[in-house]
Amino acid sequence: MKRLRPLAAAFAAWLVLVPGMAFAIDIKQITTPLGIKAWLVEDKSTPVVALSFSFSGGTATDPAGQAGITELMAGLLTDGAGPMDAQAFRQRQESAAASLGFNASLDRLTGSLRVLSASRDEGFELLRLALTEPRFDPDMLNQRRAQTLASLNQAAQRPGSVASRTLMQTLFAGHPYAADPDGTPQGLAAVTPELLKKRAAELLLRNSLVVAAVGDIGEAELARQIDRSFGVLPTGTPPALPPEWVPPTKPRTVVVERPVPQSTAVMALPGIPRDDPEWYAALVMNHVLGGGGQQSRLFNEVREKRGLAYSVSSGLRTYKRAALLVMSTGSANERVAEALKVIRAEMARMRASDTSCAPTAAPPWTSWNTALGRPSSATASASTSATIWLPAGAHSDGLRITGHPAASPLANLATPTKVGAFQGASTTAEPSGRSPGIGDRTDLDRKYPA
Repeated sequence: MKRLRPLAAAFAAWLVLVPGMAFAIDIKQITTPLGIKAWLVEDKSTPVVALSFSFSGGTATDPAGQAGITELMAGLLTDGAGPMDAQAFRQRQESAAASLGFNASLDRLTGSLRVLSASRDEGFELLRLALTEPRFDPDMLNQRRAQTLASLNQAAQRPGSVASRTLMQTLFAGHPYAADPDGTPQGLAAVTPELLKKRAAELLLRNSLVVAAVGDIGEAELARQIDRSFGVLPTGTPPALPPEWVPPTKPRTVVVERPVPQSTAVMALPGIPRDDPEWYAALVMNHVLGGGGQQSRLFNEVREKRGLAYSVSSGLRTYKRAALLVMSTGSANERVAEALKVIRAEMARMRASDTSCAPTAAPPWTSWNTALGRPSSATASASTSATIWLPAGAHSDGLRITGHPAASPLANLATPTKVGAFQGASTTAEPSGRSPGIGDRTDLDRKYPA
């Protein structure tokens, strides 16, 4: 751990010198009259309000025999609500200049609303209808189910998707995280409108709600709108979290044979939780390793110097019961083993804490929202929407405002990262075609030892 202190400290010192990077965002915590807590960042620069929210329980808690129901239900929440069918609901969104959507992750059901300030009453009313009066019409269920089945079939043919699914199934074998969030044909076939209503009632609970807002709205008005949209939801017991994940204790390489000219390789190691005090140092470490795009070591060594791959990157993934550091690349079959060898060499170099390649130019983020691994945009209007992920992500992860880098820049950055991310087991999943060098697992293991 001590060896990576110079890297984090050097990077933090460099950030202080970059114009526009050392700033604080005023995050306010409000409590509505009904007791709902929310985080707010007021921004009057554009007449837009962006809301992000989530509920406990995601695809990892899909009921037995109903794999895919949570993701299916999330999409159907905006396919008609109250007196409006799917088409009427979409038209009303368009007329209100509002964008409303839901998604399901492994651990949470998430949603977002983006609306012009002048139409926010209409936008929050649409949100209320979607949450409290979803229709789950049979025709829309059948349409969504057919789309999901087609997507599953297409994913089974894409090397990148196959690699990602194989990685999760291998790492989390026997754990709910191993299941495909989109479900299975058998599970999707079992879903009915009645089961969708039951699943919605299990997840849409006011006491498991997390809300964050950014934009042209004050505290009192936000509290009023939140109570209006969410206040009628019931309270109850949210689904239990999945069991704790025990990382594999031995390295493993998995090869999936496919008759394609290029291979996709994905490598993962245990990471650190989102609430770990060393998270921000790990974020810097990942930026230098492979998360910094063209400035990263992996990009420089794998693509620029050797031309082994068009793309190569690394990223931190966090779940409620697990955390990963994931690296991925794609290369011609005859060169993928060499690309993986270079990636491993850069991992070893990072573990040895060679800081000679600490960033010397501005990273590809323009504000702390991207520094925290969230999307960003150069435009003012999109900036409001992107910045919502900063308080929303931190709030849903159970972090506090005090000490958060948005409220206190660089507060936790110059600390040693946990080198445990580079210890323990590693797993690689590589769909590839037969070609000299990596045509079978035995040959790959010989050329690319764990």
